[in-house]
Amino acid sequence: MSNESGGRLWSPVSGGRRELAVALCGLLLTLALPAAQAQQALTWDQVRAKFEASNPALKADADNVDEMKAEEITAYFRPNPQFSITADSVQIAPHDGVWQPLKGADAQPGLSYLHERDHKRELRLESAQEGTRITQSEHEDLERNMVFTLRAAFVGTLQAKFVLDFAKADLEYYDHIIEISRDRFKAGDLAQIDLDRIELLRVQYESEVQTAIVNLRTAKIQLLQLLNDRTPVDQFDVAGPYDFSDSLKPLDSYRDAALAARPDLQAALQTIQQSQTNHQLAISNGSTDPTFGAWYTYNSSNNNPNGIQTAGLSVSIPLRIFDRNQGEKQRTLIDIDRSQLASEAARAQVFSDVDTAYELVRSNIALLKPYKEKYNDQALRVRDTVTYAYEHGGASLMDFLNAQSDYRQVQLAYAQLIGAYLTAAGQLNLAVGSDAIQ
Repeated sequence: MSNESGGRLWSPVSGGRRELAVALCGLLLTLALPAAQAQQALTWDQVRAKFEASNPALKADADNVDEMKAEEITAYFRPNPQFSITADSVQIAPHDGVWQPLKGADAQPGLSYLHERDHKRELRLESAQEGTRITQSEHEDLERNMVFTLRAAFVGTLQAKFVLDFAKADLEYYDHIIEISRDRFKAGDLAQIDLDRIELLRVQYESEVQTAIVNLRTAKIQLLQLLNDRTPVDQFDVAGPYDFSDSLKPLDSYRDAALAARPDLQAALQTIQQSQTNHQLAISNGSTDPTFGAWYTYNSSNNNPNGIQTAGLSVSIPLRIFDRNQGEKQRTLIDIDRSQLASEAARAQVFSDVDTAYELVRSNIALLKPYKEKYNDQALRVRDTVTYAYEHGGASLMDFLNAQSDYRQVQLAYAQLIGAYLTAAGQLNLAVGSDAIQ
């Protein structure tokens, strides 16, 4: 609708279209937000939290702890009382032509109960509780090893991203050199054969980019498998510092931390306690447990003519002449020695793991320091200097290619060393049983 001066007037149709357009824009933004959030890079803390919440193997092992907790209830059960009923004085055959089978019969309901002595229930409960603590420590040890695997996959993804970014930057830099070489060729300052060699060498850079893309996608797939995540690879990403720290505490501090935190060592020490409790339980099971009984009768036949309703008591005591649980006592005593030896072996393994991982970290730091302080800058400076000289005809093609190759080798070696350091740091955390190095 238009007015007489030719201007546009508001109409319900045009206003409705604007409102519809605004609504559609809002809907598109709403749908775009989850996709944007799904592509947000996850940090190490987020990856670890997601792993602990969703990994099926870890969750299945956690159920073992709950099962052991349920067995504590069974271990503390009292023996069930026994109910019995007995029929007596039933005539089974006629006598003098008279057969009245139930005339003098009486029923005797009774109860009996086995009384456990020497704290058998308490010892069973204590052994079950110690078994739960052992299972919990073993679950923590499984988590410790799986987190190391997760950390290695996370570091591998960061390294693949670093290498891919470097390969892309290298290709972009080389394309710049190709443009300069073409300008020199047009100016008659470069032979056709040299230009062809430079352009043919680009396929190597393209191949490195594609290889880096495949390696990155493969690393992401492995990480997604550990997370039990079905997110498409293109929508999944991680982020974190890809660098090293040269600060390293003394070896003894890591040893002490490992002795206090390693769950496998804790499980070995807890096994000694359970073995001692099981030995006490075996001794207790060798004691005699009496059975108390009581019964009631009606219409009883006895020497008391007035004893129509009677009650009786009994005590049954087994004579433990042959079976005094000797074998179980001896077995649990031997098991104490075995558990003590196993704990010493676990302690020695802790020291070995910490020392080995510590040396790996120290060695990687020693290799990385000169790269960060000198080699990286030198390789960059040599490449830029030779490239500048090549651009202005002051360096040969071979000099340029050698300088470019040396720069790439130094940078790739530095990236691999950082990955090795981060993996070694994760191995030291695995050996200590805690995040000794962030």
